Amino acid sequence: MNDWFEAEQRIEKAQQLTDSRQWAEALSELDAAIAINSEIGSWQAHRGYILDQLERFEDAIKAYQTAVALDPGDAEVMIALGIDLTRLNRCEEAIELFVQAERIAPDEEAVYCYRILAHAELGQHDKAEEMFYLAQQIKEDCPHCFFHMGSSLAARRDYDRAIYCWSRTLDIEPSFPIVKQMIGQAYRDQGNYGRAREYFLAEIRQNPGNVDLLFDMAELELEVGDLPKAAGKFRQIIELDPEYSEAHLALGEVLLEMDEPQEALETIRTAGELFPEAPRLDFRLGQALMQLADYGGAVQHLTTAYAEEPQDEAILMALGNCLLRLGRTEEAADKFERFLRLEQESAPAHHNLGVCLFLQGEYESGLKHVLRAIEVNPQDLVAMHKAVLVLMHVNRWSDARDMIDRALEVDPKDAALKQLRDRLWRYQVRSYWRRATRFLIHLKELVQKRLTCRWKRRNPS
Repeated sequence: MNDWFEAEQRIEKAQQLTDSRQWAEALSELDAAIAINSEIGSWQAHRGYILDQLERFEDAIKAYQTAVALDPGDAEVMIALGIDLTRLNRCEEAIELFVQAERIAPDEEAVYCYRILAHAELGQHDKAEEMFYLAQQIKEDCPHCFFHMGSSLAARRDYDRAIYCWSRTLDIEPSFPIVKQMIGQAYRDQGNYGRAREYFLAEIRQNPGNVDLLFDMAELELEVGDLPKAAGKFRQIIELDPEYSEAHLALGEVLLEMDEPQEALETIRTAGELFPEAPRLDFRLGQALMQLADYGGAVQHLTTAYAEEPQDEAILMALGNCLLRLGRTEEAADKFERFLRLEQESAPAHHNLGVCLFLQGEYESGLKHVLRAIEVNPQDLVAMHKAVLVLMHVNRWSDARDMIDRALEVDPKDAALKQLRDRLWRYQVRSYWRRATRFLIHLKELVQKRLTCRWKRRNPS
């Protein structure tokens, strides 16, 4: 009798603590009561509710399952269990529970409302829409129904209807969480960055600590090309949550784009400390070291990245460029050749392979690749400069002159090209003069030989 009284007192205390949102203390009182009597379904259901508030969803599911086993006719507990199963992507189990709850309480709107979400998560969007209309027949102004239906429509890229549904959610419940963020994302996916920013700002005013939303806002700034604003948002995230590794990594990438490699390197290293398994970490470290002209250090990281992703074009190009800078031309040429097997029409790869071959003394082979780079990108003045120099080196004066004319059509004011044109003219003059001099010397020698022969015939010894 005393035990029962104690349990009842603890349940009453747990309810008071629940009302004041003291979740941990309420759970402690409930556990003490359940230790005395574990056969009361409502106590187990109450325990599941508190565990939900603590975001201990796996434990909440177990509590709800115990409650359903003790009271199989409680549709409300079945719905709560189904919601948690959906939350953990156990959607098929959730749907089965919602169907059971529907048999018990067919007029309960929630058994249809949350099936919208479960079916949408499974990609069963027609079924999700059917559940939406069934729910509407019971309750026309449920914000959750419109929110879930909007998510289903957005998954199908039907953004206009999704925005309509989410707007209806706001009409019914203006403070509904994350719905403004969802509308902003839909506008962003449509390319309407102004409206997206408007809804993101509205959501952040409602929830200023939402770092995931700040991340979305930063990505929006990246899409519109505003790198400083994006960097500012990523820094704001890091201030709010210093262990948000994705923000460190993203900030590092932005800093690389902004040509701030030292800060980028430090930021990316911090991301690696927080999340050693971060994707493409070695590649990003290699990029930062490459910008800092630490080509040896860059090669170490890029080699690791290449071993993990040997078909990645960006890694191949970066590794080839570093090896070329270090004078390891054969290894660099191998990387550019591998790159060209993946992307045959890459002007930079053809150009850099040509440079490797020039440095190995293979001028004609290298020239083929540089000329191919110019075919792919007719505006590539750097490749044209190199082609002119090599054509002059192998005495293809006419081809060199044609290449200079072609390059000057791209940029008539290019001073370096004009210098090359003058240099080519001087080389040609010197070449003609050398050939003329050699001819005169040869002619002189021939005349001298003939005069000597004539003198010998006239003056035999």
